[in-house]
Amino acid sequence: MTFYEIFILAIIQGLTEFLPISSSAHLILPAEVLGWREQGLAFDVAVHVGSLMAVMIYFRNDIVKLSEGFLLHGFSKQQTTESKLAWWIIIATIPGVIFGYLMKDWIAFNARTAIVIATTTILFGLLLWYADAKAKQIKTIDKIGLKEALIIGLAQAIAIIPGTSRSGITMTAGLMMGLDRESTARFSFLLSIPIILGAGLLSTLDLLSSVAAVNWNELFYGAAFSFVAAYLCIFLFLNWISKIGMLPFVIYRLVLGFVLLYIVLG
Repeated sequence: MTFYEIFILAIIQGLTEFLPISSSAHLILPAEVLGWREQGLAFDVAVHVGSLMAVMIYFRNDIVKLSEGFLLHGFSKQQTTESKLAWWIIIATIPGVIFGYLMKDWIAFNARTAIVIATTTILFGLLLWYADAKAKQIKTIDKIGLKEALIIGLAQAIAIIPGTSRSGITMTAGLMMGLDRESTARFSFLLSIPIILGAGLLSTLDLLSSVAAVNWNELFYGAAFSFVAAYLCIFLFLNWISKIGMLPFVIYRLVLGFVLLYIVLG
């Protein structure tokens, strides 16, 4: 990989991991339009590590409070706001883990196509627009309960389908459950931590069993660029989302989806 390819792919991963615009849709564009080779498993692990470090550092205070609340009150009758939120994150993670384990290979062989990604990019973009325009958006993150956690968790499980966007579908579900924009975004970002960590560990195990040579410079720069892009993305998104809403991302998804359809069918 050239330095330019490393930079572009890492920035794409860092941004699209957390914006509701589908990372898989963007990662096939360089291959389709520019003829780039796939980045490989090692690089994929590296950029995900960068994204994971960004979200963990940004939410470091929340992680400490949630961990303390869960350890001190998670199994007691007197639950705190932090211990309950920790439970909701755990519960919301379970559907994605189960669905990912059962369907990973089938999805990889049958659904990672440009036509599927273009279709889901458009379809779930429209669903995001509907949720943002029609939902009440009156609940804050501390009002999340078992129902909301299960619905958002099931939505996250659907995100294994390429083009869906994990952040996009979880925010859509959160909005439909009545959460305000900032709260649904924060819960989506916190929920990303265990799922990215789990996926990264599985990919690392696959990497360790591989005999392919590893270019450590590529991995370092990929992780670094992904970290910077992801951190800035989280910071700006949380500061702007209450003001700008989801419409800019919906429009972007529609344009991207139709561009992919044009490339595939044209």
